[in-house]
Amino acid sequence: MTQTTEAAEAVQKPRTSRRHRIHRAWFVAAVTFVTIIGAAAFRSLPGLLINPLHQEFHWSRGTIGLAVSINLALYGLTAPFAAALMDRFGIRRVVAIALIVIALGSGLTVWMTAVWQLLLCWGLLVGLGSGSMALAFAATVTNRWFTTRRGLVTGILTAASASGQLIFLPLLSWIVTEHDWRPAAVTVSLAALAVVPFVWLLLRDHPADVGQKPYGATEFVEKPPPVPGAARRAVTVLLSAVRTGPFWLLAGTFAICGASTNGLIQTHFVPAAHDHGMPITAAASLLAVIGVFDVVGTVASGWFTDRFDPRRLLAVYYALRGVSLLFLPMLLAETVHPPMIFFIVFYGLDWVATVPPTLALCREQYGEDSAIVFGWVLASHQIGAALVAFLGGVARDTFGSYNVVWYASGALCAAAALMALVIRRRRPAAAVLAV
Repeated sequence: MTQTTEAAEAVQKPRTSRRHRIHRAWFVAAVTFVTIIGAAAFRSLPGLLINPLHQEFHWSRGTIGLAVSINLALYGLTAPFAAALMDRFGIRRVVAIALIVIALGSGLTVWMTAVWQLLLCWGLLVGLGSGSMALAFAATVTNRWFTTRRGLVTGILTAASASGQLIFLPLLSWIVTEHDWRPAAVTVSLAALAVVPFVWLLLRDHPADVGQKPYGATEFVEKPPPVPGAARRAVTVLLSAVRTGPFWLLAGTFAICGASTNGLIQTHFVPAAHDHGMPITAAASLLAVIGVFDVVGTVASGWFTDRFDPRRLLAVYYALRGVSLLFLPMLLAETVHPPMIFFIVFYGLDWVATVPPTLALCREQYGEDSAIVFGWVLASHQIGAALVAFLGGVARDTFGSYNVVWYASGALCAAAALMALVIRRRRPAAAVLAV
């Protein structure tokens, strides 16, 4: 009888392993990835529209840059409130509404004839919608659904924005060149709407909704009750965080990150390259290549963050980015040549590699409030981006080139590298008790 039981158990063990299924958290991460890709479509468009809008409406580049800056600022300032709203109403509802707002703002631009309409549609509506699906969305999903592999998942979800850029930039640049800018805006609107059914049908707010533990957790985690007063909580968390030194260092470094990526390269690289005779489609294709290598760099950064000191990773990333920006004015030309390709690959690997270590430091410093704190840190990222989006256009109108902006951004990146090294690590509670 005993031998029979042992034999039965021996047979059953391999069957159990064969029946092992992929954890639901990975499906939620996949839906989040696709959602962020859809939201990234509109963020691919601004740099392509500066010249067409300037030619059609005779608006200055500074004026168009102001609309981009409003969009970028709201993208960041909305994030902490969106994270709190997700705690109150659920991820699925907030994200679905945000996608609809993006589609509305993008679609309405085809009828605009005045600057205030550009500021309303391109700046306000799309800024609010995209901000609700900013990286705070990725942070919320990661914190709820994953206990282990958080750095890797953060890197993958951060790379989704670059993947959206990769998918839409070549298409949108072709549409703008061949069919004007309005069909491109409609394409973005339809892309945002197409993602809504996936979010509503497949995304879930918490592992407890499907009776599972978070990935890597040893115990079942009950779904927390809705947190009322979303706006009040976001502000309360901010008031608590601003009393700490790490918050200002993280916010400062991330502001420089936004200034040197979204505000500078994403907004002004295409018109800057066009100033040197490069066709718009070629310049947009180079940005798409940045998107390719950004995926690689961000996922790798997530892997590194799980294993190395995130402060040192940030210092290396910012230092390398600063050096590359100092060389960019010498590389812009009519045609794409090997040194420019090297810059694009190098810059792509470093584009948002800063996100996983920054989020890891927020999680280490602020625990359960880390998603909201990261939302405020992201707000500083977008404020930095907004300032350079506007000032870059003003500099181009004033000096006739972008050179001063490239050099200033390179110097700022060097300062960010030093700031990252100053951040003090918080020791784990277990280590403190052991001492």
